[in-house]
Amino acid sequence: MRVSLIITTYNRPKALFLVLQSIKGQTKLPDEIIIADDGSDDSTKKCIAEFQKSSTLKIIHSWQSDKGFRVAKSRNKAIAKASSKYVVIVDGDMILHHNFIADHEKNAEDGFFIQGTRVLLTQDRVNKVFKNHTINFSFLSEGLKNRKNAIHSNFLSKLFSIKKNSLYGLKTCNVAFFKKDCVSVNGFNNDFEGWGREDNEFFVRLINKGINRKTLRFNAIQYHLWHIEASRKSVLQNEEILRKAIIENLNWCENGINNFL
Repeated sequence: MRVSLIITTYNRPKALFLVLQSIKGQTKLPDEIIIADDGSDDSTKKCIAEFQKSSTLKIIHSWQSDKGFRVAKSRNKAIAKASSKYVVIVDGDMILHHNFIADHEKNAEDGFFIQGTRVLLTQDRVNKVFKNHTINFSFLSEGLKNRKNAIHSNFLSKLFSIKKNSLYGLKTCNVAFFKKDCVSVNGFNNDFEGWGREDNEFFVRLINKGINRKTLRFNAIQYHLWHIEASRKSVLQNEEILRKAIIENLNWCENGINNFL
């Protein structure tokens, strides 16, 4: 199965470069990488160009002008460019376990979207990661906050991965779905501006459409590079959009990916 890997980013080229390096070591390479860039300056463009010098991976730089936090629109533009049937989305500060793409591919299932696993790195550990350009981690690595999430085991994954529709713990930093399912609900809602809730609202519409949640444990692991949190000033207004989708049982948004297809 062809897989498009979409990486969301904004002005963090040092982190993005490490994420790209972790992709080179995948046991199953993505068929293409699409950088969903929410208005970064030229340093990100230079980062991508530098990476391409040592890689034959197909990379598309999907950029939009910087008009504040518009990650929903940025993701839609990137997904619209995807040529594969299956899409995996990660954030540009998530270093990938070497089986990350392979895990997502083998767990792909019609009628489901996939939520993967995130390991949190401490601030001190992240400083060392940037200094040493570290991209390989394990359960025994130093500076892990939730160490059990770093265990990679196909056996444990079969035992503990679950199919249950819930918004708890859903994050687009590690999610996968069939492109057709995304298009069927009109993708992310472009009305979301500012941090927060654009991912949950998208998942609500998928679930309302009959596309269910599968949460992977001990597979599809990524390592989160610590950073200062984004402003939460838009959360209340964004929660109103989310609440509307829940109350009205919506499975479609008017201002979505159809603007870019």
